[in-house]
Amino acid sequence: MTASNGYLEHQTVAGERWDIIAFRYYEDVGRQDELIAANRLLFVGERPQKLPYILPAGLTLRIPILEEKVSEDALPPWKRSTADYGDGGSAP
Repeated sequence: MTASNGYLEHQTVAGERWDIIAFRYYEDVGRQDELIAANRLLFVGERPQKLPYILPAGLTLRIPILEEKVSEDALPPWKRSTADYGDGGSAP
């Protein structure tokens, strides 16, 4: 696995699927659409419904490096976009 220009490279092995790779890198099988979009050029001429579900061994896939999304509720109040300290908005 190597990184360049906002992508990691992944060499497929026999039997791998988009959802398995999405879970491996993102811990979210729902992100397989992002993997497919980043690798669409590997399947030029293929219609979207004809993309292989099970990938052949030896493909070099581009895995986008995604920013981790953090819920505002997990941030301290002073880092939130709408700080509410519960004092009516007056500063100390």
